[in-house]
Amino acid sequence: MSKQKQPRRLADADVGMFGAESSPSRSAPIALVVSSALCGQAASRQAHADVATPTPVDRAERANKWVVLALSGTATFMTTLDASIVNIGLPSIARAFGVPLSGNIEWVLIGYLVVIAAVLLTFGRLADMLGRKPLFLAGLAVFTLGSAFCGAAPSLGTLIAARCFQGLGAAAILCVNVAMITRSFPAAERGRALGLNMILLALGVSVGPTIGGILTQALSWRWIFYVNLPIGALVLFAAWRRLTERYHLERQRFDLPGAALLATGLAALTLGLSFGQEWGWGSLRFLGSMGIAVAALAGAAWVERRVPAPVLDPALLRNRVFAFANVSFMICMLALFAVSFLLPFYLEELQGFDTLRSGLLLTPLPLTLALVAPVSGALADRVGSRWLAPLGLAIACAGLLLLSGLTQASSIAYLVLCLTVTGIGQGLFQSPNARAIMGAAPPDELGVASGVLATGRVIGQSLSVAVAGAVFTSFGGAAAGAALVAGRETLSVEQARALQQTFVTGLHAAFVVCAVIAALGVVTALLRGAEEGSRPSVPGARR
Repeated sequence: MSKQKQPRRLADADVGMFGAESSPSRSAPIALVVSSALCGQAASRQAHADVATPTPVDRAERANKWVVLALSGTATFMTTLDASIVNIGLPSIARAFGVPLSGNIEWVLIGYLVVIAAVLLTFGRLADMLGRKPLFLAGLAVFTLGSAFCGAAPSLGTLIAARCFQGLGAAAILCVNVAMITRSFPAAERGRALGLNMILLALGVSVGPTIGGILTQALSWRWIFYVNLPIGALVLFAAWRRLTERYHLERQRFDLPGAALLATGLAALTLGLSFGQEWGWGSLRFLGSMGIAVAALAGAAWVERRVPAPVLDPALLRNRVFAFANVSFMICMLALFAVSFLLPFYLEELQGFDTLRSGLLLTPLPLTLALVAPVSGALADRVGSRWLAPLGLAIACAGLLLLSGLTQASSIAYLVLCLTVTGIGQGLFQSPNARAIMGAAPPDELGVASGVLATGRVIGQSLSVAVAGAVFTSFGGAAAGAALVAGRETLSVEQARALQQTFVTGLHAAFVVCAVIAALGVVTALLRGAEEGSRPSVPGARR
């Protein structure tokens, strides 16, 4: 694993919302860590009281719940698709501008991620102050316009700036996604709705590399951005016509110091973890980024306890179900995101597969997740998520242990089995756990709950790349993989076997560490207790 690869993989990480992806690109095989940072803050306790008894205005603002799910899910699908498409097109972009596949080209991915991490918090708070519909529409408009700017960029610098602008739109879309769905569906249907939302996200992750490859080869890399224009315009028009929430302005002072500190801390954390491998984990730049992150987040914690309308209400974090479910989710991302980070190295460097075949071999995980997530969500609606979440993480832990047994002689059938088991576990965990998180929040704090969920995702995914990459590298796996690629035609049989063994040892160690982390997540999922304290949303509330 060369120093120039890992930052690109992290920068494109999550993006997805699953912690799994199917991008076959050697430069960045990770979906999108798009849903980062903190969204939203409650308007007021009076708003909660108003929601408890729907008013005629509330009823007039009720949009069809399936329309809300379709529009919100499609918009988020578009941001996920954009991530995996950019993955596959990055080498073509580098060639078009005559730059190496390292250095400034990395900012096409990292700039997008850092902007999202920095502004999601602010946009979420604005969504609670102004309404989710205005932020959703603004996000769609900015993202679509940013896609046009990216496609027409005449230089690399312009493209990076356009990607940062596009990140503003993605942040506005993602900060209201889960909150809109949660608010629109009653508690008895919420798990199923969140599971269906995950299907759209998994499709974006799965089909992105294929669509990106076709567009890049048949047309040019610019069409990986232009493809967003018809989708974005259609969803924007439909949302403007069909979403019925009215504009409203809460009479509260915006917590600018807290928002600025949280944005600075999360952006610095994301930047440091993105470039940690390239800079060196002991370098002054990495330590400086981490120092800024710690100082800013500590300052934010101090501010949030002292302002009357904080961006993140500390009382919400004292809810046991909410707190432990979020910790479990972050641990899940930390343990399982390493699968999509490490396996492309295994498939391309050890097995010698091309990027297309590698991408196809990674699809069982997101496809299994897409199949299991709505089923587990519907099951959670019936029996609750108390036991489903830890059971899912336990199955995922077993999948990681199976993956630790991969060698150069492993069959494709064994790899598919490993990914299927891991996908079943992740799908069984995610929908019930998300349902528990959103159900534990008061109806007037769904925005901030969605934000904390997104924060756990970005932190977990970023740490996953850092931890898995550090373990893999420390055991010599990265160097062995690079040597295998460089000397595939010249190495003797004995040299190749020695390098293969070193690679497998590093891979084994990384997956075992991730399995231990997943086991810890099983414990935290059990410790959160039952959901009696959760508060179901009230049908007819404002969306």
